[in-house]
Amino acid sequence: QVQLVESGGGSVQTGGSLRLSCAASGITYSSCLGWFRQVPGKEREGVATMWTRGGNTYYADPVKGRFTISQDNAKSTLYLQMNSLKPEDTAMYYCAAGRGAGYCYLEPRRYGYWGQGTQVTVSS
Repeated sequence: QVQLVESGGGSVQTGGSLRLSCAASGITYSSCLGWFRQVPGKEREGVATMWTRGGNTYYADPVKGRFTISQDNAKSTLYLQMNSLKPEDTAMYYCAAGRGAGYCYLEPRRYGYWGQGTQVTVSS
């Protein structure tokens, strides 16, 4: 059974940094892992995804150059390093997993397993 547990959210000021972590277990197939975010009243959106076997990474335009997705295979952990944070980055951030090989879409509907989320708040 796939389980994803996020941690590392919090409150920072504009320009600050945070690193989110996602402890993953139960994934035995070629997969995509990713970070998504959602603001109340809006649809969930993709932030960054990664193909776990090839290391390919994909980013949404608003976070390119500021966020970095990475993985520690030994710890089965996915990370999202977020730098130069802006108030518009405020959201609940979710880790997700889905089957994939090569290209990992940023569309939430392609991911079948989700964590419980961790809140990120950026104040101006």
